[in-house]
Amino acid sequence: MEPLTEHRRVSGPVVYGFLRLVNVSAPREIALTASLAEYCRQHELTLSGVFTDRTATGSPASAAFTGLLDVLALPDTYGVVLPAASHLGPKAIAAERERRIETVGARLLLVRGTRRSRPAGHGHSSPPGGPARRRMPGHAPALDAET
Repeated sequence: MEPLTEHRRVSGPVVYGFLRLVNVSAPREIALTASLAEYCRQHELTLSGVFTDRTATGSPASAAFTGLLDVLALPDTYGVVLPAASHLGPKAIAAERERRIETVGARLLLVRGTRRSRPAGHGHSSPPGGPARRRMPGHAPALDAET
């Protein structure tokens, strides 16, 4: 007899992580990478790799971000997961990077989004006190608690 579907190992949608780590300690880097992996485990996503930008650049282009865009354009890639929107860089750079991610058709998933928001696809109910607000359109906040 075949095992039930819930008892079979299945692969979730493929995502890639992106970290912007300028002057960050090794323990902090490990913790951020672990938060991406845990988010993916909880949401049944396959984390296929993590791109790390270690330079404080004044431009949206960097080797890590260019590599991320390349893999996001691959077939069957769902999106990119970030610990928080700030990992895209300063506001002007982040806006351009977000636009480029959306242009390739990938989802932008945030481990730590705005408070009281729900993950995409987890119901339409609003939290007590009214509807949740998102900082930037198109993001799918993941966890209610700060990580």
